[in-house]
Amino acid sequence: MATQKPAPLAIRQLKRSDLVAQEIKRLITEKNLSPGDRLPRESELQAQFQVSKGTIREALKALEVQGLVTISTGPTGGGTIAAVPLDRTLQFMQNYLFFQEVTIDDIYTVRQMLEPELAAGAVPYLTDADFEALEHSIACCDPTQSQQDLVTQRREDVNFHDILAAANPNPFLRFSCELINEMIRQLIVFGNRTPQSEHRRFGEANAQIHRAIVQAARARDAEKVRALMQQHMQDAASSVKRMKGRIQGRLILDADTLRRPRAASMAPRTGNAKAKPARRRTMSAG
Repeated sequence: MATQKPAPLAIRQLKRSDLVAQEIKRLITEKNLSPGDRLPRESELQAQFQVSKGTIREALKALEVQGLVTISTGPTGGGTIAAVPLDRTLQFMQNYLFFQEVTIDDIYTVRQMLEPELAAGAVPYLTDADFEALEHSIACCDPTQSQQDLVTQRREDVNFHDILAAANPNPFLRFSCELINEMIRQLIVFGNRTPQSEHRRFGEANAQIHRAIVQAARARDAEKVRALMQQHMQDAASSVKRMKGRIQGRLILDADTLRRPRAASMAPRTGNAKAKPARRRTMSAG
């Protein structure tokens, strides 16, 4: 009995505009272009790649959607190299994770792996300005000192970690931690029934260990910073679970959220006027 041969796998053919977009990326690399630099004019790109004006515009539009270029119109219009914003990157990652069941435990398991190394690696590079920013962040997130609302205080908890990330010279580690921090800002919510005293206790504990981390960093003791951050991540994970923290719905970040300031995006949402108000409060977990 003859066996049927398996059907050959279909190979997706890239559209011409997609191929041109790849070539433009290669051009950016070869010419060592940076954010703010202009791409060659459309007519020059058209001549270089031997394609139509429509294909060039479609390729540029694809790069604009990816956040790599901005496009202006008019006689002097064209493409300008752009730095991809973290919000846009987070949106792409959320699309990838859309059908995954991501939990608080998942997020903090990764944080416990990365944050201690990030903080320890930043120690030799922290400047006086960095230490000033770290101290300011602590003052803003400490309930015993700050007059800010709890949402702002918890956001400052995460900003503390962003300051350390910015000082770390490893771009991939820095990016990974900043991305997780942005997820925490935007996606972790607590129930409104969580007592205010619990949030205050959480904030006080964060401020205390942040001070210890800064003190060790000033002494340039990277090993102590690593150990303190490891403990901080374990304590924060326990606190968030105790306060019934959870990921809000699926990992969705819509265009309205991207346009909102961070503070506004963390405010409680109540849905439409006829809906029963949602019993939750959005807060960052530092």
